[in-house]
Amino acid sequence: MTKEGIFSAPAKINLCLHVLGRRADGYHELRMVMQQINLCDRIRILVGAGDGVTVGCSGVDLAEGTENIAARAARLILREAGVRAVVDIEIDKKIPVAAGLGGGSSDAAAVLKAVNGMLALGFDDFALAKMGLSLGADVPFFIRGGAALAEGIGERLRPFSIRPDVGYLLVNPGFAVSTAWVYRNLVLTSKGDEANLARFVGCYSGLLRLLHNDLEKVTLTYYPVLKDIKKRLLKAGADGALMSGSGPTVFGLFRDRAAARRAGEELARTTSWQVFPAEPCS
Repeated sequence: MTKEGIFSAPAKINLCLHVLGRRADGYHELRMVMQQINLCDRIRILVGAGDGVTVGCSGVDLAEGTENIAARAARLILREAGVRAVVDIEIDKKIPVAAGLGGGSSDAAAVLKAVNGMLALGFDDFALAKMGLSLGADVPFFIRGGAALAEGIGERLRPFSIRPDVGYLLVNPGFAVSTAWVYRNLVLTSKGDEANLARFVGCYSGLLRLLHNDLEKVTLTYYPVLKDIKKRLLKAGADGALMSGSGPTVFGLFRDRAAARRAGEELARTTSWQVFPAEPCS
């Protein structure tokens, strides 16, 4: 029997990102707060009898020899369940690629959850997160969703309460940045003030104090336009501005969502940057 469904894969922003050190396995030890937002890829999934996974992805050209992470997620969960099925995936990309917003990881998480439900495979979120970690460090967060304090390489998650009424304005300059390249060029020196995490009490001023990203020292140095974006966001009324993840997307934090939308209209009219007004999602 064939089943078909439409699913959303939300982006994330990093409200803070502290790099604590380099691990023996080559990964970096992190402490960060991630928040899902309502900028989403739209994924159509069809499952049925047979064998084979196919993926189409609008606006994305895969390099030769690579496979979309969503296809890897589908193959993984079928293998873990010991079942055969046809899984056809079509991704309508709304989240910019290689932009510090976790779009690929979110797509993978959405596929794991969708195939699990559509085929009644019976995996709980813990099992799905364990599978997801083998695909990417951010995938367990997207299985959980909402907002979380993430530690380790991003797999150790604790709930984190964020005001639901704030507004964000995301600005992307239109080019991609490799996360691996950023970490290779990161020189660990003094650490940011992690004490703000302990002092966070959920108020707007506390949220502003959280804003910190150790990776800015790499990406903003090589791409000074991101400094310009931060300045323009603040000039347009944002109370704070920060690069998300390894960049290049920068977001502004607004107490007033209407002000975020107005700032977005202004920047869309006066620059060539991509702008995305957004809100937290649970």
